[in-house]
Amino acid sequence: MSQLLSAVNRTTRGRNTSNYEDIDKITSNVDESSESHFGEEIEMTSVSVVPDDTYTVAQAVNAFGFGKFQVKLSLFTGLCWMADSMEMTILSILSPALHCDWHISRYQQALTTTIVFLGMMLSSTFWGNLSDRYGRKRALTLCALLIFYYAMLSSIAPNFLWVLLLRGLVGFAIGCVPQSVTLYAEFLPTKQRAKCVVLLDCFWALGACFEVLLALVVMPTLGWKWLLALSTIPLFIFVCITPWLPESPRYHIASDQTEKALATLEKIALDNGKPMLLGRLVVDDDSSNPSRRGRIQDLLSPELCRTSLLLTVCAFCYYGVVLMTTELFESAVSSCTRNQSMGLKPLESCTAECKTLTTQDYIDLLWTTLAEFPGYYYFI
Repeated sequence: MSQLLSAVNRTTRGRNTSNYEDIDKITSNVDESSESHFGEEIEMTSVSVVPDDTYTVAQAVNAFGFGKFQVKLSLFTGLCWMADSMEMTILSILSPALHCDWHISRYQQALTTTIVFLGMMLSSTFWGNLSDRYGRKRALTLCALLIFYYAMLSSIAPNFLWVLLLRGLVGFAIGCVPQSVTLYAEFLPTKQRAKCVVLLDCFWALGACFEVLLALVVMPTLGWKWLLALSTIPLFIFVCITPWLPESPRYHIASDQTEKALATLEKIALDNGKPMLLGRLVVDDDSSNPSRRGRIQDLLSPELCRTSLLLTVCAFCYYGVVLMTTELFESAVSSCTRNQSMGLKPLESCTAECKTLTTQDYIDLLWTTLAEFPGYYYFI
């Protein structure tokens, strides 16, 4: 019996010793795992990354926030927007000058403005498809070169037909300028997007003010041809800085150029002083089906029909006011109006009475342009 109890005690002590050894092994493994995990955390912190499995371009932009990169992009795209504003504002200044130099009819006067908007309307879809296929950066570079080239040719046009043709080509190229706002919005965090896009419109007002001040100095001495030439200065500057303009990472993702998209996102993180996301960059849900992107019929869908209609009305009202301002300054009653009311001469063969814009007219036009800034401040 005593021998049996002794054997049981030895067996129990052996099991306890084995259990203690197992516990020691588990504790050792836990310590090694903790040390290894702690080492991984140190290594992860040293390369400044944020762990994640997958992320989209929108998630990355939101994580990086608004910083130095967006400020530089605001200046780049704002310069393009400013150049577009100058080319549109010059239309209201050019018409009175052409009246006096070439004695064009009222139909021709209206045609100088209509041809520009016609070119914009016909080319907008073309530029949108071109941007989707070859990238917004390339499209903006090409359109800036075309606007600069045709605007310079307009300044040496020998007659009205050449002016009409060249200004129509300028309008065709201007149809791509809204792509700069689209490119700008893609790099903005969701919370700041609406405010920043409204602030970008300040460059439009600045361009209009600069054009009026330039006309105030140039028109009385050098004439409208020099005004057309000097108005291309912002375009020339924009063309020079386009090599530093970033390409849309959404375009790179949609065209299977993931490495280029990652390089752009890394540049944003570096400029903004934020850690780069760790994980795999994936395509946004709205970019996964290229056939459903950029369809014109979507503007007439139940979700967007009302917005499209309101934006169209706003555009008509705004450009109508801008282009009508200088017409109101020409307060003198023309011989066309008098003769037409008396039934002496048909309107088609009638030429407008020459009345150049005075210094006070330019000052009044400047005030109407400056009135946009309080509106921007209010809506921000």
